[in-house]
Amino acid sequence: MIARGFLGGRLPARVSLDSSSMALRFKGLARLEFKVNSWSGSIEIGVTALDPSVLDFPSSATGLKGGSWVVSGCSVLRDGRSMLEEYGQDLDQLGEGDRVGVERTAAGELRLWVNGRDCGVAATGLPARVWAVVDLYGKCTQITVLPPEPGFSPPAPIPAPPLEPSAPPEDSALTEQGTPGEEAFMVSPAQARPETFPNSFESHNDFASMELSEVVGNAILSAYNGGLLNVNLSSPPAGEGLGSSGAATSPVLTSNDALLFHEKCGTLIKLSNNNKTAERRRPLDEFNNGVVMTNRPLRDNEMFEIRIDKLVDKWSGSIEIGVTTHNPNSLEYPATMTNLQSGTIMMSGCGILTNGKGTRREYCEFSLDELQEGDHIGLTRKANSALHFFINGIDQGVATPLTPPVVYGVVDLYGMAVKVTIVHNNNHSDRLRRNNAILRALSPEGALRRAAPAAQAEPERLLFHPNCGQKAAITHEGRTALRPHATDDFNHGVVLSSRALRDGEVFQVRIDKMVDKWAGSIEIGVTTHNPAYLQLPSTMTNLRSGTWMMTGNGVMHNGTTILDEYGHNLDRLKAGDTVGVVRREDGTLHFFVNGMTQGPAAWNVPPGVYAVVDLYGQAAQATIVDDVEVPPVPEPLPEGNNQVSPSSPSSGAGGSDLRFHQLHGSNAVITNGGRTALRHNCRSEFNDAIVISNRALRDGELFEIVIQKMVDRWSGSIEAGVTAIRPEDLEFPNTMTDIDYDTWMLSGTAIMQDGNTMRNNYGCDLDALGTGARIGMMRTAKGDLHYFINGQDQGAACSGLPPGKEVYAVVDLYGQCVQVSITNATGPMDNSLATSNTATEKSFPLHSPVAGVAHRFHSTCGKNVTLEEDGRRAVRAAGYAHGLVFSTKELKTEEVFEVKVDELDEKWAGSLRLGLTTLAPGDMGPGMGGGPGLPPSLPELRTKTTWMVSSCEVRRDGQLQRMNYGRNLERLGVGSRVGIRRGADDTMHILVDGEDMGPAATGVAKNVWAVLDLYGPVRSVSVVSSTRLEEAEGTQPPSPSSDTGDTGSEGEDDDEGEEHGLRGQNDVAVMHTALEFLENHGKNILLSNGNRTATRVASYNQGIVVVSQPLVPQLPVQVRIDFLNRQWTSSLVLGVITCPPERLNFPASACALKRAAWLLRGRGIFHNGLKICEKFGPNLDTCPEGTVLGLRLDSSGGLHLHVNGLDQGVAVPDVPQPCHALVDLYGQCEQVTIVSPEPGAVSGKSTGTQGDMEKADMVDGIKEGVCWGPPPATSPLQSCEYHALCSRFQELLLLPEDYFLPPPRRSLCYCESCRKLRGDETHRRRGEPPREYALPFGWCRFNLRVNPRLEAGTLTKKWHMAYHGSHVAAVRRVLDRGELGAGAASILSCRPLKGEPGVGFEEPGENCAPPREEQPPPVLLSPSLQHAGAETLASKVQFRDPKSQRTHQAQVAFQVCVRPGSYTPGPPSAAVREPPDPHFSPAELEWVTKEKGATLLYALLVRVD
Repeated sequence: MIARGFLGGRLPARVSLDSSSMALRFKGLARLEFKVNSWSGSIEIGVTALDPSVLDFPSSATGLKGGSWVVSGCSVLRDGRSMLEEYGQDLDQLGEGDRVGVERTAAGELRLWVNGRDCGVAATGLPARVWAVVDLYGKCTQITVLPPEPGFSPPAPIPAPPLEPSAPPEDSALTEQGTPGEEAFMVSPAQARPETFPNSFESHNDFASMELSEVVGNAILSAYNGGLLNVNLSSPPAGEGLGSSGAATSPVLTSNDALLFHEKCGTLIKLSNNNKTAERRRPLDEFNNGVVMTNRPLRDNEMFEIRIDKLVDKWSGSIEIGVTTHNPNSLEYPATMTNLQSGTIMMSGCGILTNGKGTRREYCEFSLDELQEGDHIGLTRKANSALHFFINGIDQGVATPLTPPVVYGVVDLYGMAVKVTIVHNNNHSDRLRRNNAILRALSPEGALRRAAPAAQAEPERLLFHPNCGQKAAITHEGRTALRPHATDDFNHGVVLSSRALRDGEVFQVRIDKMVDKWAGSIEIGVTTHNPAYLQLPSTMTNLRSGTWMMTGNGVMHNGTTILDEYGHNLDRLKAGDTVGVVRREDGTLHFFVNGMTQGPAAWNVPPGVYAVVDLYGQAAQATIVDDVEVPPVPEPLPEGNNQVSPSSPSSGAGGSDLRFHQLHGSNAVITNGGRTALRHNCRSEFNDAIVISNRALRDGELFEIVIQKMVDRWSGSIEAGVTAIRPEDLEFPNTMTDIDYDTWMLSGTAIMQDGNTMRNNYGCDLDALGTGARIGMMRTAKGDLHYFINGQDQGAACSGLPPGKEVYAVVDLYGQCVQVSITNATGPMDNSLATSNTATEKSFPLHSPVAGVAHRFHSTCGKNVTLEEDGRRAVRAAGYAHGLVFSTKELKTEEVFEVKVDELDEKWAGSLRLGLTTLAPGDMGPGMGGGPGLPPSLPELRTKTTWMVSSCEVRRDGQLQRMNYGRNLERLGVGSRVGIRRGADDTMHILVDGEDMGPAATGVAKNVWAVLDLYGPVRSVSVVSSTRLEEAEGTQPPSPSSDTGDTGSEGEDDDEGEEHGLRGQNDVAVMHTALEFLENHGKNILLSNGNRTATRVASYNQGIVVVSQPLVPQLPVQVRIDFLNRQWTSSLVLGVITCPPERLNFPASACALKRAAWLLRGRGIFHNGLKICEKFGPNLDTCPEGTVLGLRLDSSGGLHLHVNGLDQGVAVPDVPQPCHALVDLYGQCEQVTIVSPEPGAVSGKSTGTQGDMEKADMVDGIKEGVCWGPPPATSPLQSCEYHALCSRFQELLLLPEDYFLPPPRRSLCYCESCRKLRGDETHRRRGEPPREYALPFGWCRFNLRVNPRLEAGTLTKKWHMAYHGSHVAAVRRVLDRGELGAGAASILSCRPLKGEPGVGFEEPGENCAPPREEQPPPVLLSPSLQHAGAETLASKVQFRDPKSQRTHQAQVAFQVCVRPGSYTPGPPSAAVREPPDPHFSPAELEWVTKEKGATLLYALLVRVD
């Protein structure tokens, strides 16, 4: 008898690997004694020509090489390769008591015998000398070798080696019997089969003890040790043979009884592979209707298992699996199986749903939504009615104890899941793939470890293990690893160390060779997997267990990023650089780059890990470096020093035990021992990621986090605060500001209590923080809540927190914020801070660019107003009205008049009102109290033209002109700043806290005064601005003078002459320091030449550089284009930023800068990412190498562009100062150098004008095609809030960017303000013959790309223009199809049709009936969007603006080109209840077309209410 034992009754413990000690002489039989159902696969049997005395046994018999034939399942393999896929009886279906044997015939054939039946020839051409081999694989744990059947006459043997000395002498005598020809093996008849399975694996009936392997396989048996198998050539005594009764008790399943998918399935399912594979069609268009069921009910203890073959990265949610009592023949398949309300148990995500309702929220640690392609999912109904689920072979435990006796397996191909295949264990390929998935998913303790001989000492020297990736090779005695064909492949280069690392032992490699073809480079880390038995992945970051890797400048654990921006970027290393890794005794993992430690990367790493190097991408060869000394562990930072690396949160956290709680929002993930929190699916989900501290905060205890990762996609960012709700009692909402009790939060600059805003304009703005910023919160003993930004106390945010209640720190990873970690500053603060009741005042920077004479209020004012502080402060002494105040003088062009709110009286409603008026305050009479005609409120001031803003309404002479403008002035708080400016383009702008709200009114008169109404809650304000046109001599900024010291020249005006005279009198000579680029720059930038030259060394972006010195008025900053790479499109971007660049976290491109940025790109001007002007100056994308580009501020703050010394005019007026010049080395531009300005350039004057130059005078060979445009006549338009709102809604639709034109032609706003500024007419004519259509006033247009197969002229000139109302749900399908018509599920189509072959949808599957010929439905169009956009034709949907969190209603429509003659005009449909457009004849208001290809999509239109 041969058996495998168990250790502790659970996992296999050890294995003995042997083969029969003698060559096979005749047919031998083995009887199965015992099986377990934990594994797939079963006994494998065959023969091998390898001598077992010198054989290095593999993990399974199928791994034998060098002349081995093995039967596995129903397959025959030779040297591990399949020869026959369907042979004989399936060994995996054998039961306990079944018999199996192998025979080598005289003709060299291999035959398999099962229960006495010859299964035929399995293989031919066997050598004369072979040994029998048996593998106790998978379920098979014990066998007994039997004698030959009665009547069998063994032939004479081929000479064999002598027997072991322990063999009985009678065996030798029996060896001489028989005739030549056939060979077999058997056991002595004295070794009878035991009646019962032994209770222990001690020696029993002369059998040596055997133990079970830790994993599937590795149980090849032999008669080599201790007489376990003895050769006997004589026939057994009569009656000793085994009868056939043993087989009768275990019926064998036929292949016809295998589990398959039922032919009846969901409407989008396509079955293939003999109904073993199910696939959801149109996976990018549809996410449900993918239900499939098994073809028969499941048996007790039968495994129903599937493999995920394909996923798509578009939808949220993924595969769901379970059982149902419904018969598939009679079931009406639902869209998703969780909709079924009876007889159904499903696993969805990591929970269990019964009849569509959640019964177990956290069933297991695995989530089905996180599984990858190749992972396995299974389920089985036990005989005790318990339902178990399996993920990659690991039993997840009892999902439900009571399962109905008759259930069908069911799979829902939902969301990301597209294709699955049923796994059958009788298929050798399926079994191997499944077991490999099990090996990957097992914990390190469950992985295979071959016991090394006790006498063998562990090698001292670290080498690479010979088991390496498919494309890797090990040379130089194990010290060097390389990818020999590095230019052909970029992965499959994983290599591991030959032994486990000791604590504190550094594994370091030197990069010997690199290639420039690929992106990415070397990756290094550790893994718990033994390299001898690991099936190496294509790249190590694909391994989902026991692995920590440093890749790029981040750290990944089991394929998930746990640290961003951790250390030096490995992708930037060159040949000769070194990288290393060490596990310290405290379980921390550290990485090294060129011998420099990068800090702790992970904690609680288990001992006994192997080093791993992935020669990925550019890395082609690496060699192990010996004699590496471990740098000492860095000492903790001294007390009070909070400058912690944002990527290296301390494990100690200053001794604090504060962590993130295990309970959190549905989209949050807690890693790194509870110190790191991140939001997964950050580009498709923006909320549901609330995390909370694991315990309540003590008084004076700081809870500080660092922002580690952000995405530039959503509006809003991190929110932080405290709550008195215990984590166990908190039902996590979408956002924490939805909680209406016991919660205090900081959102942006607003302090919110229980979801209501208590205070605006707190001393910091969380939305403005970037990666690396630190946020802390602390409750003092007096009940005050303080926030800390980068270690600086921002003052008391609120007071009155209940002293008797515990409060927990809470963080909402909202919008742009994706990942945070707790820093080592977390813990008790100094007692003085903890008990102080004095708030630290944080003042806002004023908007005045330069010092000057302060603005003042005019003495003429409302009767309730008192002026103080020499006219710089106004107080309403009584009532709620009669609070008008005016500026003392007219506002000059681009001059800002700004006030700060000093005091509020909350008992009144309303808001501050401000605007511009042509009424001169002196005309109302002198002194306070106003003249005889001063009204009580600003809307009633109508004696002269007055433009004003009240709340968010714009009025002219009291008449409403516009709604929803800018920020609502009713939300102003104490300290808020409000300003007003008259633009050079005759527009009125309102500024709130320094942010321009855009043009509020147009056509404003030249001579206007600022006017404010201290109305309602606003009781007093102070002037904080100053005039820039009345500066005293001592307050003027220094200006550089020319070398000649000229005080003026002929032709200059009086003002310029006076200014030069003053400089001459004071003898001011400004020597500008040498300009250089700042060390803080994009990650692909390399600085050289004393930081005066910037080179982009990789990719096409991440190339932003900033000049370290701020711009000085009249002194240009110039850069020369040194090198262009023509393989890219576009080129450099120039501009200025007004925020401090030292701590700025630069995005991939400058156009992603959303705050305080003015950029020149191509021929456009952009402000905070939005285009504000077109066709300015030359096209920067066409500038050749050698072009010198410059930026200069004039004396009034206007930004000028210089090209080769020629001034292109004012690009941006009134740029705030100080500001820094910015250059983005984007696309073609790969290198620039700062150059000194030419003599004469200081004054900003050119020797001649552009128009006076001849073509031959163009500098540096710039061609005429580069083009010089005249300076714009008016200043560029500011951003439109309505356009921004529509753009945010369009982004929520998640439409592919490739459908739309790139900026600047991407979108156009037709709101009232934008169309008036452009002067758009209401109707236009288009086509041949011309036909009129209305412009889409009130909508925002997003232009689509023209079909490349069509001529542009056809689209723009010959076809007519019309509109088609649609629905949000139909937009994606219409865009995928490229035209309206059949399949475009729209309200204007009579009914939706399924896709037709050849026009964007797949062919009908084999389970679908052929489509019937149907006429396409008519498509309704209209030349008027007033008609096509009616709610009955373009239904409204509600959405929440991610920026303002307000709820809006939106509509969508399409602007299309229509082929003349393809449609029929007619009256409106009866279903349309709105009145028709009076501009068009009712008889031609609606166009109907049935022709295919008659319409062409031109633009997507969005309207938001």
